[in-house]
Amino acid sequence: MQLAGRRVLITGASRGIGRALAAAFASAGATVALVARDGAALDALAAELGGTAHPADLLDPEQRNRLVHRVEDEAGPIDVLVNNAGLAHEGPLWESTADELERQVQLNLTVPLELCRQAVPRMLRRGSGHLVNVASMAALASVPGMTTYAATKAGLAHGTAALRDELKGLPVAVTTVMVGGVPTDMLATGESYEPFHKAFERLRRIQLVPDTTADALAGAVVKGVERGTRTVYLPRRAAPLVALVEAPRKMVNVALAGLKRRV
Repeated sequence: MQLAGRRVLITGASRGIGRALAAAFASAGATVALVARDGAALDALAAELGGTAHPADLLDPEQRNRLVHRVEDEAGPIDVLVNNAGLAHEGPLWESTADELERQVQLNLTVPLELCRQAVPRMLRRGSGHLVNVASMAALASVPGMTTYAATKAGLAHGTAALRDELKGLPVAVTTVMVGGVPTDMLATGESYEPFHKAFERLRRIQLVPDTTADALAGAVVKGVERGTRTVYLPRRAAPLVALVEAPRKMVNVALAGLKRRV
């Protein structure tokens, strides 16, 4: 997809990876529609990038369930949806509160699936569109203190692959983003839990999963949308891990070749 003149909706856009994604898509010629809770930060970023700000609390079902309709009413048709917003609470599962568990599941898994559900019919009517779901290498292998986060990202990665299969032959592309550690406030918060910190230290030391900058990730995602890439993953040395998890899906796809994907 050529991004010049396209509108890209990005959730979690006020800071960290979301802010880097907004800057990268704007640099590629897209108009960015920015979603996050911090309205002041969104307004400033929208002014800087020539985009639009749409403050919303995605954990509020009423706001979440009409977000795509609202943004298209306020700004215009969405060509690319980037589900980036995410949440993590570090520590053992049994030390989490019920609210912490629910908020992670909602924001990391329910929200991106719901926004895809809203966006796909509109994209199909217009004859084009692209969905991007930001998952994590935690979907493949977790570290201590991240049980719920890993579970939600695994669900998102698998659900995104299933959605791609359902959309096969239709004019809506789907990209899964798999990334290791990205130096952001979320990662810093996770590393405040010592077992998490020690695990990441070892992974960095043996260079199995070195950190990726937010700007490098954002640039790779933009290229992925332009090229219609199925999976964007960083660091590149994680290729064997991605290939291993993709193998069963590819086997099933071969076994189901020729069957109808939709009624």
